[in-house]
Amino acid sequence: MENIESRSDRLAALKKRLQTLDRRSEPMLCAGPPAASGNIPVDISLQALHDLYAAAPADAVTVNAFGLGLALRAAAGRPIVWALHEMMEQEAGRPHGSGLHEMGVSPRDLLLVRARDAPTLLAVGEEALRSPAVGAVLLSVWGEARAFSLTASRRLALAAETGGRTLFLARAGAAPCPSAAETRWSVASYASEPLEGGAPGRPSFSATLLRRRGGGGTGTWIMEWDREQRTFRAPAPLSGGLVSVAAQRSTAATGTRRAA
Repeated sequence: MENIESRSDRLAALKKRLQTLDRRSEPMLCAGPPAASGNIPVDISLQALHDLYAAAPADAVTVNAFGLGLALRAAAGRPIVWALHEMMEQEAGRPHGSGLHEMGVSPRDLLLVRARDAPTLLAVGEEALRSPAVGAVLLSVWGEARAFSLTASRRLALAAETGGRTLFLARAGAAPCPSAAETRWSVASYASEPLEGGAPGRPSFSATLLRRRGGGGTGTWIMEWDREQRTFRAPAPLSGGLVSVAAQRSTAATGTRRAA
């Protein structure tokens, strides 16, 4: 993992690493945009900024996993830059190899960057969005960072649009606030269904759309991550019963059970 400690002397290292990605990058089969192909009945626009908030501090890992899934969909086979605020690592832990494998992520898919503070994290995000080799960017930050202002979100949204990349901003320990994001989500963990033989179930999420730029319906949907297909899908039907594809509920009714 790269340790980006200051904007003045370490961003050059990131630029060099991104240039390496440029040289290694090859055209790959597009997996399609992360629109309503899974159990998300809302278009997740490419070349835009999307805000993802953990419903509670305990859902920090969940919101990062949800953001990583969306980034995999948006990247369409190209590398992802995932930059983590140091405080996020302290509170939620570092990404773990086996956990990334369960999400269907291989080492060649991902460039992990650690940023000491929020301003550096923002600088890393803008730099990554300029690289033609990068398919999507995920920024993970903990707390009410003053640097993540409305002006900063506008800069990120503009960088995503002009760079032709998609940016997901995952936040934990912070309340949703106004921004230039295309969509704003609140994400909580949800109990997964065991697989055959009692094997652990797929990562499951309760995702609430709080706001969509330009208006439109909101709601809460239960979904799980399919590692093989790299997509979100409706939960598997329970024995003796059926689960609706889009379980729309009020935010107050959303469960916060931890994913298996």
